[in-house]
Amino acid sequence: MKKNILVFPCGSEIALEIYRSVNKSTHFNLIGANSINDHGKFVYENYISGSPFITDNEFIPKLKEIVLENKIDAIYPAMDSVIEKIKSNEAILGCKVIASSAETTKICLSKTLTYNKLKSNILTPHVFSIDEEIKEFPVFAKPDIGYGSRGAQAVFNSTELKVLREKNPSLIISEYLPGDEYTVDCFTDKKGEMIFAYPRERTRIMNGISVNTKPVKGDTNNFIQVANKINSIINFRGAWFFQVKRNKNNELTLLEIASRLGGSSSLFRAKGVNFALMSLFDAFDIPVSILENQYDIEMDRALDNKYKLSLTYDEVFVDFDDCLYLEKKYINTDLIAFLYKCLNKNIKITLLSKHDDSKLEHLDVLLKKLKIQSLFDRVIHIPVSEKKIDYIDNLNSIFIDDSFAERKAVYDKYGISVFSVDMVEAL
Repeated sequence: MKKNILVFPCGSEIALEIYRSVNKSTHFNLIGANSINDHGKFVYENYISGSPFITDNEFIPKLKEIVLENKIDAIYPAMDSVIEKIKSNEAILGCKVIASSAETTKICLSKTLTYNKLKSNILTPHVFSIDEEIKEFPVFAKPDIGYGSRGAQAVFNSTELKVLREKNPSLIISEYLPGDEYTVDCFTDKKGEMIFAYPRERTRIMNGISVNTKPVKGDTNNFIQVANKINSIINFRGAWFFQVKRNKNNELTLLEIASRLGGSSSLFRAKGVNFALMSLFDAFDIPVSILENQYDIEMDRALDNKYKLSLTYDEVFVDFDDCLYLEKKYINTDLIAFLYKCLNKNIKITLLSKHDDSKLEHLDVLLKKLKIQSLFDRVIHIPVSEKKIDYIDNLNSIFIDDSFAERKAVYDKYGISVFSVDMVEAL
């Protein structure tokens, strides 16, 4: 029987990666919850809205209600401050929380606590005290609690620094690190053994998120040594990562640690290392091991689209040439994926294709060659002299065709929704 996993907040970048990692698992059923309606509403099929914010006194009591009502086996928190809050209330909530210990999540939430814990063992940036004279600029300002490069900036003179400190006295002011930046994705099992650690380049960063990344090539021993030292000092369980940057002497210097998977750790998932799924298995005391494919890989991320349509139908009429079959060479895989979704939902699929009589047999042979002939409930051959609109015999349907003229004729006559090839992603 699948275990119910509540992901909160389910619209964060981390939650979206959890969904991509786990949603097809035969072991776990994902339920998303949010305080605000964001992208998570478009992704999680099982979705709970209106949860209080973590700063609300009712947050933990309400979360406990959700746990009981939905028979939640574990909560997978998906934002740094949320991880610490939920993990510290694990006993009250009465279910597992997929995270390292409360002490570890507290340390990782604060850069000050992180640096104080580790500075005797690994290289951390020099942090200037409030009364320390800064003689060399630029320096770097960043929030004590935060992640990635959000809210962080270089400061180039004392006037700029004064203004910044007046706006936000809690900012950490540290030495400027001019070199390359890396994330090291790690996994520590329930025995405390770090069974995976590998660095990746943060080649391009947007809103604090690495949107272009690839594994470091060549010697990675320095990164692994740092990972081992951190793992020996701080008690992790499951996925975690740290970020380092090279200082002016080209030395790896710690930026921050997070007791969660990285949003761009999907780079390694594409090689076989599924951090979210491993974290869940480990939390339920199921042994995990690493099976990583050995090929070069690079990941680039961009905004994706999800849609919700107020549209119901029980049949799809779809064109063949230049719609399902492109350039007389290959299948439109986006459209074929949609048609298989229809098959899963018992929605009837009718193929409409205009051909002269001499090509009727050719279409049947081609469908067999493409191995899709059994997908259709009906295959209707339409003579060139006739119109597709005359073959639409179900008004609770939609029509997909590359031809604007065909779509307009169907829409004008029947008023049903019509879709061009580029619109299929909305379905």
